[in-house]
Amino acid sequence: MPKYYEEKEEDGRACGGLREDLRHCLLESPCVLQENKSPKQCLKEGHCRSLQVTFFACKRSMVSVGGVFSASGL
Repeated sequence: MPKYYEEKEEDGRACGGLREDLRHCLLESPCVLQENKSPKQCLKEGHCRSLQVTFFACKRSMVSVGGVFSASGL
C-alpha cells in the first residue's frame, strides 16, 4: 500500500502525499540506487510511472475545476 495512506505529517500542499510517494519511489528505484542517475532522469525514463500519472492527474484536477474562468457570466 502506498505510504500516502499511512500516518504521516501533512505538508500542506495540494497532492502532497502523492508527491512524497513519488519522491520516495524514485529515490528507492534501482535507476537511482544502482545506476546512479538523477531522480529527474529516471522519471523521464519511465520509472514510477503509475505514481507519476496519478500525481499529475491530482494536480490537473486542482487546476481544471470546470467553468470557473468562463466568460459567459459577464
